[in-house]
Amino acid sequence: MPLALWTDGLSGPPLLAGGTRRDSPLLRCRLACVGTSERLEVTLLPGTRALLAAHGRELPQRDDLCGAFCGALALRAAGIEAGGGEGIDQDAVALAARSVISPPPATGVLPLGESGRRDYRLSLPVIEDPALSGTTATGLCRAVEELSTGQLAAIPYSGPWSASALGELFEVAAGLKRPVTLVANLATRQLWGARPRTDQLLGYLFDGEQAGPAADWDVGHFACVIGRVRGPAGILYGVADTYPSLGGGGLHLQPQERLALALERPEMPPGGLIVIAFAQDAPAVRAGAGALGLNEALWDNGTVIPEMLR
Repeated sequence: MPLALWTDGLSGPPLLAGGTRRDSPLLRCRLACVGTSERLEVTLLPGTRALLAAHGRELPQRDDLCGAFCGALALRAAGIEAGGGEGIDQDAVALAARSVISPPPATGVLPLGESGRRDYRLSLPVIEDPALSGTTATGLCRAVEELSTGQLAAIPYSGPWSASALGELFEVAAGLKRPVTLVANLATRQLWGARPRTDQLLGYLFDGEQAGPAADWDVGHFACVIGRVRGPAGILYGVADTYPSLGGGGLHLQPQERLALALERPEMPPGGLIVIAFAQDAPAVRAGAGALGLNEALWDNGTVIPEMLR
């Protein structure tokens, strides 16, 4: 096993296939290259253990509900389990966010190996055009704050994105004591494929080699950023995705340059990153992001809301 990643005693698969788990509650741990003295620093965001426990139970997303899926994980990571007498899941978030669904997706819209999921628990508005379905950034922020009864703040950042801006905002989030979730609204075409070889990961981390697998699919998408692996020449971010076929059980690693570009979403409707933190931590998040020159603003990701269907 040339690479071993400990994931802080998390339930569910490790970030790298073949990894081992650790029972320590520490947020920072070490990734060791067996047979060498070189080490890589791993940082997990506060609340990652609870988020991934919910992630394993909620997979896969229902069709068109990637944003709602991520919102549900953020709420569960914060320990907010129920609303209105019912459990908080992706359907509950979708309803509160005024998400819109479309007919069963055509071949090629979903990642390879995924057939889609249509077992909606709640009735949601339907639109024929799949390019307009899903969840708006505005709706997702509103739903999280509403379902948490104001305990959480959903703070959207529209950019400008660079590897350094992404890294510094991650540092702000990692420095919080209470759970925090980073929800990325990104372009999947800009990412590495979710199953890079170990030598490609090591080549990037230690030598800065940018060669990686081609993207798995090409859509606008929501996913959660949960951790970071820092090497001498590169930084990888851990992503909790919405389909089990992406990486190992929906977990994969992405180079910082690719993730930043995916947030910029060139030649697509805009994207960005939503920091979902406890309301008490919102001032610290805003101060840190403001110092980086990030714009706190919502974006139009091309999705409609039910009122626009009339």
